[in-house]
Amino acid sequence: MGETIGGGAKRFGFVSTRFAGTDGVSLEARKWADVLERNGHGCYWLAGKLDTDPQRSQLVPEAFFDFEENRQINALMFGRRSRGREISGRIHALKEIIKDALYAFRQRFGIDVLVAENCLTIPMHIPLGLALTEMIVETSIPTIAHHHDFYWERDRYTINAAPDYLQTAFPPHGHNIQHVVINTSAREQLARRTGLTSFVIPNVLDFSHPPPSVDEYSSSFRADIGLTPEDVLILQPTRIISRKGIEHAIELVRRLKDPKYKLVVSHEAGDEGTDYQEFVTEYAASLGVDMRIVAHRIAALRREHADQGKHYTLWDVYPHADLVTYPSLFEGFGNAFLEAVYFGKPLLVNRYSIYVRDIEPKGFQAVEMDGYVTRSVVEEVRRLLEDKTIRWRMVERNYALARQYYSYEVLERKLDYLLANIFGLNGD
Repeated sequence: MGETIGGGAKRFGFVSTRFAGTDGVSLEARKWADVLERNGHGCYWLAGKLDTDPQRSQLVPEAFFDFEENRQINALMFGRRSRGREISGRIHALKEIIKDALYAFRQRFGIDVLVAENCLTIPMHIPLGLALTEMIVETSIPTIAHHHDFYWERDRYTINAAPDYLQTAFPPHGHNIQHVVINTSAREQLARRTGLTSFVIPNVLDFSHPPPSVDEYSSSFRADIGLTPEDVLILQPTRIISRKGIEHAIELVRRLKDPKYKLVVSHEAGDEGTDYQEFVTEYAASLGVDMRIVAHRIAALRREHADQGKHYTLWDVYPHADLVTYPSLFEGFGNAFLEAVYFGKPLLVNRYSIYVRDIEPKGFQAVEMDGYVTRSVVEEVRRLLEDKTIRWRMVERNYALARQYYSYEVLERKLDYLLANIFGLNGD
């Protein structure tokens, strides 16, 4: 990062409902912090759930989206069109608690720039969004609002009793706020709906450094989930939610018509209910597809228990995959796509809108489907799995393109631009 940008080292305060585990927001925030810290800046964390450095973090349980009071507020705010005075009072009471914590966070760590990670974007925690918006206005602190997925992109927020709050804080207007989105469609929608301008920074990975390979610890993963050396591991590296289109991965494996093909799903449903997980489990069973949900083996960090055995990270799993499936119906960007490319894995991709608009034109190669698995898709997958030369050419090309467009170096240049907007070239 340019030495004169921002006039020297700054202290960045990252704020969200959660910085823990392997969700997309937590992962991207850590990548931003990696790039900022290796260029001399300091990064600090405030959220309702944390696995960050305690010496640089402030835990505020009330800021967690799953905090009981917030859960009750959400139940009364979404799926209906009006609210009573009592619920407004509860929202503002929780907002004040969180705002006090935000002021304390700024003072404790001497924060120069706030980075709001998706908490001014999707209204999973209305009091947090309101508290943060008010603090930004009251203090004029420079703020980067990093938007991953807006409420208008999620059906569950369509009917709501919070139009005033959504207009105020999701996202807010402010002369001291730089808005960042992760794809060009989001930039256009944000401008059309709110009049706000924004800057596109795609998700990234550190393509300048090769990925980890199988080591002594991770070498036992396939055996631990019951696979033999002859089995072909087809990895679905996502949560089990309906927009991931996992039924298409099941259909692919069915049509490959060989028991050696095993579909391995890395995560469970998460916070969006279990109906879809029940559906895909029953669907796979009805088609005779060997689908293994291995979430009980996946953790943010490696650990081993006497009764539970080894827990692996998702990055321990990728090197074992023979093919990655990514048949999503919708994605804000596509972390799993980048991860598959990073680990040199061929992949199947459903041509979701952001892929078509932002990723595909760069020249990446994948087995592509348009909403359903066809005979040609199945045959292309089979050919990839059986021909090492074709597979090698594909993954080498993809890695080179990803290094050009989605690397840490790209993120550095884009953060340079943001900081120049905030502080000028000399920090004035």
